[in-house]
Formats: sequence, C-alpha cells, structure tokens
Amino acid sequence: MSKLKTISGAKKRFALTGTGKIKRKHAYHSHILTKKTNKRKRNLDHFAIVEKVDEKRVKALLGM
Repeated sequence: MSKLKTISGAKKRFALTGTGKIKRKHAYHSHILTKKTNKRKRNLDHFAIVEKVDEKRVKALLGM
C-alpha cells in the first residue's frame, strides 16, 4: 500500500505544539479590519487549539 500524502492546505494552516495538540489561527483577521475594534483584532491574533472533536479529522489531513 502506498504512503498517504499530507494535504498541503492543512500543512499550511495547522501546527503541532510540544504536547501534541494542534494549533490553528483564528478566522476573520485578514481583511475588512477597519470596522473591527482593536480588542477584537488583538484577540484574533492569538493562536487557538483545535477542539477534541475535530482533532481526528485534522490529524488525518496531516497524514498522522
């Protein structure tokens, strides 16, 4: 059986933490920023952790 390829879009969007959790970026932080408050933009800037229910699906995309 051949190797599974990593989905290149997922490889660009997700990263593993040292403890094995999956980091992701927040949505809504790329354009139309003038109407968003500074607090909202600042909070969107941080990384988030992928939820437990989605971990299996994301790991499959990453070929894990």
